[in-house]
Amino acid sequence: MQINVVLENDLIPDKYAKYAPEKYRTKDMPTVNFPVNITDIPDGTKSLSVSLIDYDAVPVVGFPWIHWLAANLPVTDIPENLRATGHAVFGTNSTWHAVKTTDTPADPNLNQTYIGPMPPDKTHHYTLTVFALDTELDIKDGFFLNELRHKSQKHVLDIAIIELPARA
Repeated sequence: MQINVVLENDLIPDKYAKYAPEKYRTKDMPTVNFPVNITDIPDGTKSLSVSLIDYDAVPVVGFPWIHWLAANLPVTDIPENLRATGHAVFGTNSTWHAVKTTDTPADPNLNQTYIGPMPPDKTHHYTLTVFALDTELDIKDGFFLNELRHKSQKHVLDIAIIELPARA
């Protein structure tokens, strides 16, 4: 399986990241995902899942920042603004950390969606992983990364990974 994301100047396009226009934002956060082209999906694939993680965030916040988790995607390319299609289950991203450490109320429109890259210090490299699964997972909106990993065990037919830089 192969994945491809169209970049601009070798970076995630601004409209999906820190410099997204207003129509691509929710509460000043970029919440419209970039499209992902997927080829050579293995026979027998019943669903896809996706994660986007910023491991370069560790020196900044102390842990890898989860930008996007989604499961039970159709076996096709991932469209721009996947959430708007209603064709996936969305996991909890790292903005949830603010909910747990402040009085900020949980907001699924932010905590359970794609949050685009917003590196504060320098260009960061984001690890996009797409999993081809032989089943749809028994999983609900708001799942965490560890639940996705556990429920996917013994169901992964293939994995594709790509590193995507985004500017500060």
